[in-house]
Amino acid sequence: MTKIQEIFEIAFPQVERARPLSPEQRKAAWAIMNCKTGALGFNSDICPNCGKTVTHFNSCRNRNCPNCQAVPKERWVDKRSSEIIDGSYYHLVFTVPAELNLLFYANQALLYDLIHKCSAETILQLAADKKFLGAVPGIIQVLHTWGQRLNYHPHIHAIVTGAGLYLGCRYVPNQRKDFFVPVRVLSRKFRGKFMDQLKRLYDNGKLCIPKACSSLDDPFKWQFFCNKLYSQDWNCFIKQTFNGNGNAIEYLGRYTHKIAISNARIVSITDGMVSFHARDYKTGNQETISIPCTEFVRRFLMHVLPAGFQKIRYYGLFCNRFKAQNLALIFRIQGSRKFSEKFAGCSSVEVILMAFGKDLTACPNCGFSRL
Repeated sequence: MTKIQEIFEIAFPQVERARPLSPEQRKAAWAIMNCKTGALGFNSDICPNCGKTVTHFNSCRNRNCPNCQAVPKERWVDKRSSEIIDGSYYHLVFTVPAELNLLFYANQALLYDLIHKCSAETILQLAADKKFLGAVPGIIQVLHTWGQRLNYHPHIHAIVTGAGLYLGCRYVPNQRKDFFVPVRVLSRKFRGKFMDQLKRLYDNGKLCIPKACSSLDDPFKWQFFCNKLYSQDWNCFIKQTFNGNGNAIEYLGRYTHKIAISNARIVSITDGMVSFHARDYKTGNQETISIPCTEFVRRFLMHVLPAGFQKIRYYGLFCNRFKAQNLALIFRIQGSRKFSEKFAGCSSVEVILMAFGKDLTACPNCGFSRL
């Protein structure tokens, strides 16, 4: 049993009794507690060399499970690496003020979708301006909803190409050493777009106003709330720059299939308390946080996304409809494709062997392998 499984076994029944949970949260909790325990079935193999019987318990494959993200991540990175364009890549982060957290949590599918769209539209509209890039870049975005302490902190990670296509036919490289749009311009544009769309949702009666901020039902207080948000500097920033040799995709792979917290960060589970490592964003130092197991489970379940929600999205050059033809054109211009897929057609067992050097078919008794 893994550490997070143990915490859920200890605390989930109490959390379930104490507060209403969505079907997705219950499903995630059940999957985490039963992953690789035998409750989901198993496979037994008899070694043809020594006759030993080996049993493998089935995994849950839930996207919130800390045990089940390695192979999907490796497949995703492998597929995206075959689409790498030779040139610079930039890691951007779009965040919203903490004052919006209650609205976000009460309107998850609606506002998660909105932050995705506003982030992408901000990049695409500014990139289209000739004083910045004058072309359409490629964008891969992933939504995260947590901070290091498991607190609620919705934000977008985006990997953006430094080059783009003009009118779908002319390749335009980035002429700058850094990202083609100043961060301050990016932040203000994003703030304006998001607030404009948020107010439209409010005016059209599509926003659910939770009890904790029920005063926002009053249009005058809503306007005061919006004015306060407009007056703030929204925190958008360039996190890192890459040179197009595949590091950008490997790097983003840390975020695409990441869950709120990994087993590796759990320090101890004692007397109903869990301690885990967290990084202080202001100082960059690592600290140890201790909270009740019930509070850990409550925080963890806040980050279970609505059913069917696509947390990874593609825009610009990489939009699904035109990606194949855009990449074919760019690869012709650049002369070749930099990387090819390694895992195409491979089973999960083969991916694990190639990526991690672990042969799941090897007999633990005699070492005989079927691969």
